[in-house]
Amino acid sequence: MKNILLLVHEDAGQDARLKVALDVVRALDGHLVCLDLIVPVPASDPFGDIRPVVTESEQLREWSHRRRIEESLGQHDVAVDWIEAIGDPAECLVRASVLSDLVVISSVGAHGLFSDGTALAADVIVRAQHPILAVPEAATAINVTGHVLVAWDGSRDAVAAMRAAIPLLRMAQTTTLLEIDDGSVETPAEEAAAYLGRHGVLANVRPKHLLVQTAGTMILAESERKAVDYVVMGGFGHSHIREALFGGASRTMLSHSKIPMLLVHS
Repeated sequence: MKNILLLVHEDAGQDARLKVALDVVRALDGHLVCLDLIVPVPASDPFGDIRPVVTESEQLREWSHRRRIEESLGQHDVAVDWIEAIGDPAECLVRASVLSDLVVISSVGAHGLFSDGTALAADVIVRAQHPILAVPEAATAINVTGHVLVAWDGSRDAVAAMRAAIPLLRMAQTTTLLEIDDGSVETPAEEAAAYLGRHGVLANVRPKHLLVQTAGTMILAESERKAVDYVVMGGFGHSHIREALFGGASRTMLSHSKIPMLLVHS
């Protein structure tokens, strides 16, 4: 996990994304790639059609924002590259993520680019099929040497998220596997813990939790109760039939978690 892609755009979540991305890059001795994104605004032409345009004010505002980010990055000893992109946010992020090991975005939108709440994060998680680090706008850091909660349901996405997180989990002081059983778990958390152990990660297994609420609510409650530093989980991995019970866990966490989340949709 060396190539870290950071979304750069002037919005309420920018400072949080930058701080968390820098923490990860420094911890992994990684390379930061900043995606400088400009989003066209819809405008009508003389023939009545709607087409996207980049206004001069938007261009100037984003240039000013990029300079501020460059000045901030100049205070840190990290390797940085820049990519410029104009267009749909999700499409630009997906294209730029091809050679990325981790993509840092915001979990919930604030205004403008992120006015659709968790929709952008959900779109990128599903389409990029790379590890996504979703950051709440109130986050000030990510403690990679702290306590990590791995949400486990035995699914392909949960496995993919756990595997992707191993470089970070090796640094954690405590890793807890939380298994929530909805009756379909085929690979128990104990086997996942044994797998992590062979990769140098000592994981504690919480006693199995029966699904008595939505999974997202249970993961959120456990992460708050244990004061964990970030959560690792599969992203939007269940069928539409089970979306209300388990697939909705991703959206619940994106909407309400106060800590970063590493999510993977395989």
